Amino acid sequence: MGRHAVFLDARAIYDHLPQDKFPAQTLAADLYVESGVRAMERGIVSAGRDPDTGDHRRPELELVRLTIARRIYTQAHMDVNAEAVKAIYDDRKGATGLRMAYEPEYLRFFQARFDRI
Repeated sequence: MGRHAVFLDARAIYDHLPQDKFPAQTLAADLYVESGVRAMERGIVSAGRDPDTGDHRRPELELVRLTIARRIYTQAHMDVNAEAVKAIYDDRKGATGLRMAYEPEYLRFFQARFDRI
């Protein structure tokens, strides 16, 4: 039986970052910088904005999704993922979060741009 994804709890890893500093997006960016591993933010960025108030929707979870395609990746690939997550976790208190530099009208989870704080 194959699995399709691993979810990381960015809020638990970056417990010092408020949602306004995009902890899941920060974790996805840190994973990419650390190892080249691409991940998907599933938190405040993906939740979008409330159309009535314009405020961010604030989901309870701040997750990062790592897609694990069945029969594609080797143990070495899994080791790179695990080592990157551990390195980020070990240095988690140094993370300062992100600010949204560009927010498109549509598909912000896919097209938004961020700057490090």
